[in-house]
Amino acid sequence: MAFPAYGAPIGLETAKTLAAAAEAEAVKLGLQMVIVVLDSAGHTVLLYRMDNAHLGSLYMAEEKAKTAVKFRRSSKDYEDMVAKGGVHLRMLSAEPVLAIEGGLPILQDGKLIGAIGISGGTAAEDGQVAAAALAAL
Repeated sequence: MAFPAYGAPIGLETAKTLAAAAEAEAVKLGLQMVIVVLDSAGHTVLLYRMDNAHLGSLYMAEEKAKTAVKFRRSSKDYEDMVAKGGVHLRMLSAEPVLAIEGGLPILQDGKLIGAIGISGGTAAEDGQVAAAALAAL
């Protein structure tokens, strides 16, 4: 599997666009979520907690985004590996992998410029909101 090269870090205005799209999708689903956008070095650009979102979702969203930016693939890829069991269970001990859907790399011109992490719904809902955010780019 070829992984995208790291690119220049995502800017705040782009992160705001992603957060607005994520929030709109969360509202459509009737969910209160946490949205985290990291730059290509894994630093927080934007952290957005909707009213009444679970406090634990702060951690979950950030770790999903870290997984996506550090390994240049979605956190769902790791969820799928763990679901297969056997040798794939070793992913549970990999630091800092969070093997739950909702973390996606953000690509621009084929390069990774950051990652988004979403938490507050089911894993599938988190993934849906993250995908809706990326569709706004």
